[in-house]
Amino acid sequence: MSNKPAYSVANQISLLKQRGMLFRDEGNAPHFLENISYYRLKGYWWDMQDDYTLHTLKPNTYFEDIVSRYNFDRHLRLILFDAIERIEIALRTKMIYHLAMNYGGLWYLDTTLFENTTMTLFDGTVKTIHQNTVDELKKEFNRSQEIFIKDHRYRYPNQDADAWKILEVASMGTLSKLYKNLKHQLPEKACIAKEMGLNLHSELSSWLEAITYVRNIIAHHSRMWSRNMVKKPTEQLNNPVGQWFINPLATVQTKKPFLIISSMVYLCNHVTPNHQIKSKILDLFNTNPNIPIYKLGFLNNWENEPLWK
Repeated sequence: MSNKPAYSVANQISLLKQRGMLFRDEGNAPHFLENISYYRLKGYWWDMQDDYTLHTLKPNTYFEDIVSRYNFDRHLRLILFDAIERIEIALRTKMIYHLAMNYGGLWYLDTTLFENTTMTLFDGTVKTIHQNTVDELKKEFNRSQEIFIKDHRYRYPNQDADAWKILEVASMGTLSKLYKNLKHQLPEKACIAKEMGLNLHSELSSWLEAITYVRNIIAHHSRMWSRNMVKKPTEQLNNPVGQWFINPLATVQTKKPFLIISSMVYLCNHVTPNHQIKSKILDLFNTNPNIPIYKLGFLNNWENEPLWK
């Protein structure tokens, strides 16, 4: 049955021991399980099981090593969130500037700038992707408690805000959708991609979708460790202007976080050239030599690729 009785912390430890978990200092285990749930930690020992039905563990599986994996993952997510902030703010700034300078402050409402592709919502309503994205953008605007947004709503009720106001409270996902849906022939779309270090807008759109996916994982404090990525950024770049990969990646490298993390480092190289993202990741690896980083896709001579040297 899927519904099982709740286990006390003491019983959780007993169950782990029955399944083969070892403890270097069992006295510390209750503290961790009282502050990090059993099921949250389970994601970090999942790949260490001998039997995925009985949930028995491989020999020499230590609870303390699981906690080390958990802490490693937490530190990695903090570094990646720093990278995402830089990318998101740069994207927002470039979209506001280039499009507003050429089409005015309300460019995001101009249907002639966007593809006319439609989508069907859960309730059967058919909308253009552009209209649905604008609706989401306005919801974010109306929820915002930023002083300048509240001031706009008070002083100009029912009046659309200029892009430099409304996009400041847009989520990464909304920005990504808005960019992707811009007409492909718009020179501003190509210009934004170029300033982000890519030669094709389709490459940037692919990367933004994947980074938005990672942003949502991190925002919910979820696990990056040994995770298969639902969104995969384009690996093959059209004559990249920056350092990228000279060798094709293995499937596992594109499936695991490695490729998305690499795309973040690449973008940060262009929007904040003096960033410390890569050095922080490498320092994290060096200070945790026992963590099997191949579980994240860091394998096959990855450190000798130009991007990571």
